[in-house]
Amino acid sequence: MLHINDLTYRIEGKPILESATAAIPSGHKVGLVGRNGAGKTTLLRLLKGEIAPDDGSISIPRNARLGHVAQEAPGGDASLIDWVLSADTERASLLAEAEHATDPERIAEIQMRLTDIDAHSAPSRAARILSGLGFDEEAQRRACREFSGGWRMRVALGAILFLKPDILLLDEPTNYLDLEGTLWLENHLKGYPHTVLIVSHDRDLLNRAVSTIMHLDKGKLTLYSGGYDDFEETRREKQRLEMKLKKKQDEQRRHLQAFIDRFKAKATKAAQAQSRVKALAKMQPIAAQVDDRVVPFHFPDPQKIIASPILRIEKAGAGYEAERPILSGIDLRIDNDDRIALLGQNGNGKSTLAKLIAGRLKPLSGNVFGAQKVEVGYFAQHQLDDLLPNATPYDYMLKLMPDATEAQRRTKLGTFGFSADKADTACAKLSGGEKARLLLALTAFHGPHVLILDEPTNHLDVDSREALIHALMEYNGAVILISHDRHLIEATADRLLLVRNGAVSSYDGDMDTYRSLLLEERGARTSERRDEGSSDGRSSRTDQRRAAAEKRAELAPLKKAMVAAEKQVDKLTKEIAALDAVLGDSEIYSADPPRAQAAALKRGQLVRELQVAEDAWLAATEDYEGTSAAVEA
Repeated sequence: MLHINDLTYRIEGKPILESATAAIPSGHKVGLVGRNGAGKTTLLRLLKGEIAPDDGSISIPRNARLGHVAQEAPGGDASLIDWVLSADTERASLLAEAEHATDPERIAEIQMRLTDIDAHSAPSRAARILSGLGFDEEAQRRACREFSGGWRMRVALGAILFLKPDILLLDEPTNYLDLEGTLWLENHLKGYPHTVLIVSHDRDLLNRAVSTIMHLDKGKLTLYSGGYDDFEETRREKQRLEMKLKKKQDEQRRHLQAFIDRFKAKATKAAQAQSRVKALAKMQPIAAQVDDRVVPFHFPDPQKIIASPILRIEKAGAGYEAERPILSGIDLRIDNDDRIALLGQNGNGKSTLAKLIAGRLKPLSGNVFGAQKVEVGYFAQHQLDDLLPNATPYDYMLKLMPDATEAQRRTKLGTFGFSADKADTACAKLSGGEKARLLLALTAFHGPHVLILDEPTNHLDVDSREALIHALMEYNGAVILISHDRHLIEATADRLLLVRNGAVSSYDGDMDTYRSLLLEERGARTSERRDEGSSDGRSSRTDQRRAAAEKRAELAPLKKAMVAAEKQVDKLTKEIAALDAVLGDSEIYSADPPRAQAAALKRGQLVRELQVAEDAWLAATEDYEGTSAAVEA
């Protein structure tokens, strides 16, 4: 059990945690929630031992392994799969030692420990995790340095999931994931065998992946059973009850005070008045349950409404090189009241499509009609880094409203949550959520006809996300949304577009069916379309039969290769099992040490051969099944 005991921590004298206490049973999945700036990341740093508390203590079970995602993204020439495998330093050390160990007892210890930690299945486990996070087999073999920072942070997340620590600490793990990766992580965490403490503002993740919510508010920790929706309902009911009690107590206090004020000067009532003074002093006031107000967002409506469709794309190709389009054959109509969410794994072209709609990319082919008259507001997370560190929100508003009065500029900033002090705070000192608010204000300032939001919620807490949803509902322009926040998509989007395999198509299902699809086959490929026949169909069917016959002829050697590879895997697996039985007999190390040593060395050789055989078997199986599927089509 993880114990947090009367924990106190201050920053520049301001209490972030104050006598905070909580107990998390082993194996529980806990979501840590609280407003931006409440101290959630600080608590994780205390748990990791990066900083020391001013008072109190943290108790972690003895020998429990505590794990968290590395802050620096992996780089270098190591492949993704090798980098993840190297995270298990014990496994790597034992395998290296097994190559040269000569002492029979030590060899036995190594082999037993490798079996205990399931070392021989590690490559397949690592591959499954990387696949779930969006890396196909080819990508897993590429060097870490070939990927961008966001993709490499996925690798860092994969490494800590591969290690399976006893206590897993995750701080906003979905910030670097697309919707597909988020859905996979949600499912993975549900089945995680140990304790998880996760900081997240993703409502669906907190509803599906955790069984307990730990609320950090005003320096205190409170545990609630259930997911986020259960927590919110329970907390609201608790607040309503406490407000009723407070109202009743306030009435009692007013009654006592009135008696004191009326009779304290009368000798005959002085004793009674004095007793009421004592009763009033002993009455513990019930604190008013007043939530910190979340300032709403406000997106100004377009100044001039354009008749639908405001944008029409016909047979367009999009990309950055004419000979290598990322998307082809795009047919899309956008009306002035559309709410469209783009689905599809990162790297499939969602941002490319958004840039085409925004006019930031010219079509490589086809046509885009209406782009000249449409005002587009474009928000993307990477733009947060483009904010000038020494500039203030007021400086930005001064440039946008040069002829306005100071009061008008500050009023405008106030609609996006910037009070007088925050309006004059340098961007470098603003929180991630405040920077996101500023960027949203700048994006929507001129009342665009189309608002394109690419991951707008990464730095927003749950309540701010709800405020964003309300603002989008009230906004009278079109919205194009790219987000890993399923709740945001479900609450705002009425059209879903699937961007996959170089094409853009309407998705007729809902988010539940899309989730099921992804969990069944992560990153599944779309099926190939059948060739259409000629006018009478005869020539087409003849050609199809001839092609099928040729493909069936190809199956025989492929099947033979697959069966041979499978037999080799079975043979090596049985030989390794036989050696495991020999090495599992402790008497062999004293009775016949040379035999034990030879068996251990032989086992190591067979394990390496098995890995090669398994790769050959997988390759042969893929070749056979791919050709077989083509024949059946």
